[in-house]
Amino acid sequence: MDALTAAAASGIRARIESLDMLANNLANASAAGFKSDSESYGLYLAPETADSPEGTFPAILPVIQNRWTDFSQGPLLPTGNSTDLALSGKGFFVATTPSGPLYTRNGSFRVSGNGQLETLDGYPIQAADGRPVTLDKTKSFEVTPEGILRQDGQDIAQIALVDFDDTRVLTKRRGSYFVNSSPAAKPAVAAGVEVRQGKIEATNSESAHSAARLVTILRQFEALQKAMTIGADMNRRAVEDVAKVGS
Repeated sequence: MDALTAAAASGIRARIESLDMLANNLANASAAGFKSDSESYGLYLAPETADSPEGTFPAILPVIQNRWTDFSQGPLLPTGNSTDLALSGKGFFVATTPSGPLYTRNGSFRVSGNGQLETLDGYPIQAADGRPVTLDKTKSFEVTPEGILRQDGQDIAQIALVDFDDTRVLTKRRGSYFVNSSPAAKPAVAAGVEVRQGKIEATNSESAHSAARLVTILRQFEALQKAMTIGADMNRRAVEDVAKVGS
C-alpha cells in the first residue's frame, strides 16, 4: 500500500472511532449524570521506518492518540422529587452491586420496598459506614448539603461521597456508571462537594457542539475517501504506464 492510501485509510479509521464516541455522547444527551468523551489526534511513524532507504518517504499515519472522559460539572436541573439528588462539585455516589462498587453522578434514586435508597437499576446506595442507606419509607426525609439524611429531625445516615485523585482510573460502564479499574487507587472522601435535594445533574455533553463536530468529522471522512480514490487511481496509472513501457 502506498503512503497516500495508507495515511488516508488510517485517517478514516480514526474518524470512525471518533464517530462512535460522538454517537455515544449524542445518544446520552438526556442521561442524568452522563459524562462526555473526547479524543485527541497524533501521528504514528513505525520504528521500522528508521531503516528506510534514503530518498524514500515512509507513511506517517494519523491516529487517535488519547481518549478521555470529561468530568466537568453538568447543569443542575430542579425536579421537585425528594429522592433526586445532585452533586455540586467533584465527587461520586457509590452504588453497591454483586460485582463490586460502581461510582455515579446520576442521583435519580428511589426508595425500595425494604426502605433502602437505591438507583433506578436497583443498586443500593452506600452510606459512609459502607452499609446501604436505609430509612423509614413511610416518612418523608431531607438530605443536607453534607449528605446527611434526616427523618423527624434525626440523623439517619450519611451518604457516602467519594472522589479519586486521578479520575483516569475510572472506566465507563453502561448508563452513567464508572468502575475503578486500578485496585491500587483507593477512593477518598470527597472534599467541597454538596448534595442538592430535588435536583438532577444533567449531562455535560452539549448537543449543539456535538452536532457541529459531527458535520466536521463527516467532511473529513469524505475528503479522506477522495484521497484514497486518488491514490488508487495513481497506482492504476503507474501500473498501466509500466505495462506500456515493457510492451
